[in-house]
Amino acid sequence: MTTKAATGKKFTKNIFEDKSENNSKNKSENNKSGNKKSHIWEYVALASIPLVLVLGNSMLVPILPDMQEKMGISRFQSSLVITLFSITAGLIIPVSGYLSDRFTRKAVIIPSLIIYGSAGVLAGFAAVWNSYPIMIASRAIQGLGAAGTAPIAMALVGDLYKGGEASKALGLIEASNGTGKVVSPILGSLLALIVWFAPFFAFPIFCILALLAVIFLIKEPPKEKEAEPLKQYLKQIGTILREKGRWLIPAFFAGSVTLFILFGVLFYLSQILEEAPYSIEGIRKGLILAIPLLGMVITSYTTGAIIKQNGTLMRWLMNIGLILMTVSLALAIFLNANLYIFIGLLTLSGIGTGLLLPCLNTLITGSVEREQRGMITSLYNSLRFIGVAFGPPLFGWLMNISHKTIFITVSSMALLMLALVFFFIKPKGELTKKA
Repeated sequence: MTTKAATGKKFTKNIFEDKSENNSKNKSENNKSGNKKSHIWEYVALASIPLVLVLGNSMLVPILPDMQEKMGISRFQSSLVITLFSITAGLIIPVSGYLSDRFTRKAVIIPSLIIYGSAGVLAGFAAVWNSYPIMIASRAIQGLGAAGTAPIAMALVGDLYKGGEASKALGLIEASNGTGKVVSPILGSLLALIVWFAPFFAFPIFCILALLAVIFLIKEPPKEKEAEPLKQYLKQIGTILREKGRWLIPAFFAGSVTLFILFGVLFYLSQILEEAPYSIEGIRKGLILAIPLLGMVITSYTTGAIIKQNGTLMRWLMNIGLILMTVSLALAIFLNANLYIFIGLLTLSGIGTGLLLPCLNTLITGSVEREQRGMITSLYNSLRFIGVAFGPPLFGWLMNISHKTIFITVSSMALLMLALVFFFIKPKGELTKKA
């Protein structure tokens, strides 16, 4: 595959250049699959994948204190139940991406969901048996399964849809991811009222539902080319990174840092809500934490629905989103005494995140041919996982310094991401040629 370097004015022309010659064919195939209503169940199946990914991790956060008490483990040991899962997934995601390029997306997603759910059952029995080593091992296996879920679903969207349909589906996936973050702490708290380890056994039920949806509701288009030898494949990935790395690598890091900020700040909010003068815990705390995430969810879906392949609009929305993040986080340095104002500022930052991420998803997913899309989107998602994994522990460390230190740090990071996006990611006009 040969492409031109994505620089200056050539960036606009070439970002999806390697796909334009097949655009007419792809549109024809989509038309044969039916009208927009025919995509609704596919959307539901696709949205279930990131939702399950989030539930398998975030639903456990509310039960960590109970786990420490019942299993007789330290706070650090309980944190490994979350961290080890995320690190394992982050490391394995590129492997899953390669396998999805070599075989098919569903051939990776289906066994990954089976592994993910089965390891969840094992983790539940580890809690019943009061076995921390089995618990840790099962969570690492879950991370291995998680690597082949949502990251591969993003590549699958690029295979299934083109143009506005693709951006809408990617916005839905981002919204589904955020929705999972909204409901999982509340759901985990409610299930724990039955017995503290109930979330471990409830999670596989969601996995089964997602598995059935993927098997029966998604019809993956056939591969057009035979898989290439690994050496040639890696050479092509290297070529893509060299030729498009000027904007692609900043896009990777923008997504990672944005999620690092979002979930690090939410971790901080979760901690201070339980302290004086607020003393807010349980489901009430979960509902408050849901407010900034709800802003991100609604904005993500709306953004995905309107951007289509309009590069100029994407550039405006990405920069506006990062400006909102930078300004709101900078104001939070000083305006934290009033809880309502503070949550309002964090919600504005969440809205900024919702403007940015669907645009990045659309640009990255559409930047390469199907044969390399799994790896490129997996590299992006691997960095996103790392950003989410390291947010809470690093924010916990910053909390020992001061509130101002936290928000000076994150507002500076948002400003740096704004500079990277403004100077290096410059889509203009329609990013695909019309058939």
